[in-house]
Amino acid sequence: MRYMPAALALSAIVAITASVGEGAPPAPLDGRAAALVEQGRAALAAGQADRAIDFYEAALAVQPGHVAIYLNLAEATRREGMQGKALHYYREALEREPDNTYAIAGEGAALVEKGAVEKAKRNLTRLQQLCGASCAPTQQLAAAIQKGPTVQVVTADQVAVKPEVSAN
Repeated sequence: MRYMPAALALSAIVAITASVGEGAPPAPLDGRAAALVEQGRAALAAGQADRAIDFYEAALAVQPGHVAIYLNLAEATRREGMQGKALHYYREALEREPDNTYAIAGEGAALVEKGAVEKAKRNLTRLQQLCGASCAPTQQLAAAIQKGPTVQVVTADQVAVKPEVSAN
């Protein structure tokens, strides 16, 4: 009798731990969301990243929280040069699936593009632990780290000078 509360607590912990290890398979995309994702992929393949972002955001409105949509949205924003926003989307995906190797690799590549190579190397180490050195996400991130950060060059033509005119 006196071990009953401890036994109940221990069995509850074991049951919770066992159920956490059994992750649910990813939910399939809703038909409308799938169509929007396809349109986004086509736009991205055509080099229209801003249009692809619109499609992916619409898909996310149809089916909020879907990891695949976050990953597509992150890729499109990275191609548009918005690494900070891409990092946000990769982290949203990682909140839902912490061991998603594509989200870890994408986050690492965005970090490299922003110049945070050391943080990207931590992602690479994590990927190597999760899936080894030969899996595609690990190799993609390793190549991005080897390439190094992208340098933003601004020419004088891109900067519009607006002279200040004061009235006398």
